Amino acid sequence: MITTAVGLPYIGSGPYCYANSFAMIMGEHAPSTAVIETLSGGPFGMQLIGGRLPFFDPYGWDPALGFDNLLDALGWTATETSGGDEDEAEARLRAAAADGPVWVGPVEMGYLAHQPEMRGPIEADHFVVVLEVGPDLVTMHDPHGFPYATLPVRDFLTAWRADTLPYGKPYTLRSGFRRETEVTEIEALRRGIGAATAWLDLDPAREVPPGTLGNGDAALALADLWEAGLDDGLRGHLAYFAVRVGARRLDDAATCLARIGLDEASAVLRDQSRLVGSLQYPVVTRDDPAVARGLRALAPTYDKLRAALG
Repeated sequence: MITTAVGLPYIGSGPYCYANSFAMIMGEHAPSTAVIETLSGGPFGMQLIGGRLPFFDPYGWDPALGFDNLLDALGWTATETSGGDEDEAEARLRAAAADGPVWVGPVEMGYLAHQPEMRGPIEADHFVVVLEVGPDLVTMHDPHGFPYATLPVRDFLTAWRADTLPYGKPYTLRSGFRRETEVTEIEALRRGIGAATAWLDLDPAREVPPGTLGNGDAALALADLWEAGLDDGLRGHLAYFAVRVGARRLDDAATCLARIGLDEASAVLRDQSRLVGSLQYPVVTRDDPAVARGLRALAPTYDKLRAALG
């Protein structure tokens, strides 16, 4: 049992929208969100998109790219559809929701006006579970803290178009979720961890914007960027989202890998989580030298993790 303060797994709130949405859809058979996040591949790497926008997730990764692996590892199937014009998308959503809850996303969070202060695009992706589509309103469980939220159909379609987001196809949904095989969490981790951790490798075939860097190079470049001065938008991105979700994903992955006996890799992930989480205070308080030092300490851990995974 883990008892030390630095090794105690985190439980609490955080921006885990797609994992929470999957868990809602899977109901009583859902694994923990820690397992969902780990099997998506999200904890295994860092990227600096276009040399400017940082995420503590793998080079060339976005959430949608990890979904097939996590569903397969967990013994589930679902049907994904996307595209079409607004009327076609609305018809698909209505038909799918008539048969049960529908997993929808990415959507542009800034258009979800039931959330306070959301009045236009902020280039933030989000995922929700649609429960019902009425004549005028979409009813959804929004995992950002809003059960049974409603939104006018037209406003929801605008958010779902996702044309302000850096990834994803417009009007994407997954429906027809079915549990094909009973799989325990341990079995799922063993089945899916190879594909998940493969994201740690910087595959040159991945499509990325010019100037994108990965792993240690991303951390070092962000440290340089931070020292050179940055706008409040980038600081806000780290303070409100990137550090929070990055540290939690790493902590969850550390817990999951320890459960299947990958203790050395688990220890590196726990160290990464601590380093990323410790950035929060200096980011918010504008202690920029401390942020740069933390990023430089993080940089060599990606090679250490790769070595630990063998």
